[in-house]
Amino acid sequence: MANFGPKDIKKLRETTSAGMMDCKKALAATDGDFDAAIAWLKEKGLGAAAKKANKVAAEGVVSIEVSPEKAVIVEINSQTDFVAQNDVFKGVVKEITKHAFDNNLGDADAINNSEINGQPFSEYLSLQIATIGENLVVRRAGMIVAEDENFAINGYLHANNRVAVILGAKCEDAQTAEKMRNELKNIAMHAAAMSPSTLSYKDFDPAFVEEETAGRVEKVKKENEELVRLGKPLKNVPQFVSRQQLTDEVIAEAKKAIEAELAAEGKPEKIWDRIVPGKLERFISDNTLLDQELALLDQKYVMDDSMTVAQYVEKVSNGKAEITHFIRLEVGEGIEVEEEDFAAEVAKQMA
Repeated sequence: MANFGPKDIKKLRETTSAGMMDCKKALAATDGDFDAAIAWLKEKGLGAAAKKANKVAAEGVVSIEVSPEKAVIVEINSQTDFVAQNDVFKGVVKEITKHAFDNNLGDADAINNSEINGQPFSEYLSLQIATIGENLVVRRAGMIVAEDENFAINGYLHANNRVAVILGAKCEDAQTAEKMRNELKNIAMHAAAMSPSTLSYKDFDPAFVEEETAGRVEKVKKENEELVRLGKPLKNVPQFVSRQQLTDEVIAEAKKAIEAELAAEGKPEKIWDRIVPGKLERFISDNTLLDQELALLDQKYVMDDSMTVAQYVEKVSNGKAEITHFIRLEVGEGIEVEEEDFAAEVAKQMA
């Protein structure tokens, strides 16, 4: 006769979050010994988690925790968006994020190789996989730590929990740092929406810039073909796509070309100094399309598109602050999900 009843099953389920039938099997296998049943579920849970480990986890959430001293950002993947909305999963995300924050774990490897609640993190995660029923992966993480009291930190987590940004800025004094914390929240919102991949054009690999040049120039030419059809003004076709390519020699040549154009138009030379700067600025704008798309500081700021993010920071800080740290994570970036043939999968299961 079994040495347990419905109350024992309910208690074990509440303690472990395992399924009701699994709890019943655990108690039956251990003759009602509650602690032994927990151990049994743990052992079986690890086995269940291993079976799910090869399932691609491309859904999930990003999470952040921010204080004036530091900020942590973590991407935790699940297999389905449905599970990502599960309260148990949300609790796991919160616990892992706090664990990373409290223990200064600045990347995914540090988290995955740590100990949590007195056990190896891999074991902890396997138990969550067994409980939730899907593969879970701590895929990416980052951390920004304040260098001193003149360093500002803030971040933004979008409402869907799929995009998050953390930022850090060096400031000349504590008063500027305090002001910049509020500004960084808004700039982080900008970055969440506009999807920059790097902080500055200076961070681009020159080979990447070179690869992007031809395609982006051709894109403008194609756009002009459509503008011709619509009878609208044409865009200037760029020669370059990044400030990286605009050497002193290139700028000097552009200035000469502008001056030659003004001379051909009969503009008096005495007024050139009022015209050239604006045209040169337009030349730079036309020839930095890559920067404007992918580099945060070079993007037009959505809250004031008359200036770039860098120019806005310069303005609001009176030149006393500079954004130096930027991390943006969006769920599933770069993960290739294999399309499943449902009919074939069913046939395989029936074979």
